[in-house]
Amino acid sequence: MSIRSLYWFTNDLRISDNPLLAQAAQNSHQLTCCYLIPSLTPLDQRFQVVASNGLAKQRFLLESLADLDAKLQTLGQSLQIATGEAVSQLCQFIELTEANHLYVSESVDFAIHQTLREVRLRYPQLTVVSLNTHRLFEQAELPFSLAALPDSFSVFRKQVESLDGRYSSQSARWNSDITALPPSVLPSSSSWLSTAIRSINLELRSSPLWRGGESAALEHLEDYFSSDAPLIYKQTRNALDEWESSTKFSSWLANGCLSIGRLLARLNDYETQRGANESTYWIYFELLWREYFQWYALKYGAQLFQLSGIKGQVPLTSYYPQRMRSWINGTTPYPIVNAAMKQLKATGYLSNRSRQLVASCLVHELSIDWRYGAQYFQSQLIDYDVASNWGNWQYLAGVGADPRGHRRFDLAKQTALYDPELSFIRHWQGEADQHSIDVVDMVDWPVSPAQ
Repeated sequence: MSIRSLYWFTNDLRISDNPLLAQAAQNSHQLTCCYLIPSLTPLDQRFQVVASNGLAKQRFLLESLADLDAKLQTLGQSLQIATGEAVSQLCQFIELTEANHLYVSESVDFAIHQTLREVRLRYPQLTVVSLNTHRLFEQAELPFSLAALPDSFSVFRKQVESLDGRYSSQSARWNSDITALPPSVLPSSSSWLSTAIRSINLELRSSPLWRGGESAALEHLEDYFSSDAPLIYKQTRNALDEWESSTKFSSWLANGCLSIGRLLARLNDYETQRGANESTYWIYFELLWREYFQWYALKYGAQLFQLSGIKGQVPLTSYYPQRMRSWINGTTPYPIVNAAMKQLKATGYLSNRSRQLVASCLVHELSIDWRYGAQYFQSQLIDYDVASNWGNWQYLAGVGADPRGHRRFDLAKQTALYDPELSFIRHWQGEADQHSIDVVDMVDWPVSPAQ
């Protein structure tokens, strides 16, 4: 039987170290590669507070797709790009190509699970093939079942670190590259991508700090591990704005331009060549933090998006449109929060410390349902990852994996600690538009300054 395959790229936007694509190449007579630009799910629409994704996020994704398409073309292939509802777009591709096999990376994304469930119902004869391309460990490598995943990262970390060294199947086989691909029956989308990227660049009028795509990811991988930065990472990781302060791999990892296994292998090589210390360990620690939330999302599924999280306790928060707008626009009473939110809108990125501060502000100072913040991050962050984003928001809101219950930060103290000279606040004009928490009352009547 002729194997006509459809490869659905999701968060695995790379050619190298992509075992699922390698399997599709080996087993298919005809192969069509596609990417579906995500449309709003009912959940997204429920918590949507802006009309569209941020321009920086859009640009990074389009650059990643353009780089992937260019690499596919060197192998005699091309990338098909579609927008719209995922199930209908996948079904169109299946009909157009008469596909009898669908390849898609294993995902922790509940929306992708729902899409695949519907596609299987419509095409019961379709063979769906999935492999892990995004997590560090396979289930069989972990010392517990998914149902027994610890509800604490510390317990998870200790159990994983008790394994034999830092071995994982992902780090062991990262160099499984592809040299050829079967032909496609559909033309390339490269001209559309080029036009879309030019249009966004005209709107942004600024050079990106990050360039999307596997090529840029591999370049940064070598640059970072050719420097001394890994040796001082723990001392610099809490800085708010400096490029060299953190590893900056998150955007490429989230989009799958870089595999977690390749990154871990390069870290291990660096420690062998330059020596291991507390800072290089802390890079591994952060990779485990990311890994924990991948399994957390798999275990809890739809609970990842529920107000009460995994704790079953509803926080005393609500939704205040004016407060939400103030948070998004950086016009709260808190300069450090304002600066961070303006940085997010302009660049699509925030440091880890800034993310904690703005999340704490939204939940604990503005008393807003944490899910509105999580969805806004989803729309803006170039390194958005469904598990890390929603899992970390639950953690900060006190309904997730934090054994302490919640994380409320003293914003004045945090400013003194991490921006004592106010350079970050000045750079992003955090003091330019300060307003009181409420400028309107419950019926949208303006509140006078005297009140």
